[in-house]
Amino acid sequence: MGQPRVVVRRSLPSEPAVRGSASLFLTEAERQGVRAGRRMLYVGPEPASEHVAAGLRVEPGTPVLARRKLLLAGDVPVRVATSFLRLDLFADTPLCEPGFLAPSLQARIEELGHRFGRAEEHLVARPPGGDEAATLEVDPGEWVVQIVRASYSAEDLPIHVLETVCAASRHVFDIVQVSGADEF
Repeated sequence: MGQPRVVVRRSLPSEPAVRGSASLFLTEAERQGVRAGRRMLYVGPEPASEHVAAGLRVEPGTPVLARRKLLLAGDVPVRVATSFLRLDLFADTPLCEPGFLAPSLQARIEELGHRFGRAEEHLVARPPGGDEAATLEVDPGEWVVQIVRASYSAEDLPIHVLETVCAASRHVFDIVQVSGADEF
């Protein structure tokens, strides 16, 4: 397997200033001195997988809006990030339009009347599935880290699931404490 072509850092949880930026990845990469890029791969409906359905509180297979992008560090693919949104809430809105949303997806969700209240994040290390190995250009036997963040409105309505699949050898996950905490 050898040395990875690039290593990027991902803070868990994300700092509020980074989380609120137009692009979490672009902001993190810039802070690390990494030339970052992103490419939208897909925007449209697709059936909800089990973990997406659980986060959005819909039945598996229910059509949801998917917004999938590839994140690059120095032209090396490092993450595939897919936002999933309930079509009963966001069909026929600007969120369904192709391309990146300005100023950010979260801001556009809030413009539509949904205020974020809390989130749950689950991490899993696993072999790549489907076309993930080819998309992320991982070596045979290399694993990925899957991060699934389900976000809920202040009224506890599930409004956004973000699934990020990272090439495991190209990431370091920094764990940070909330302000004032000094133990891990």
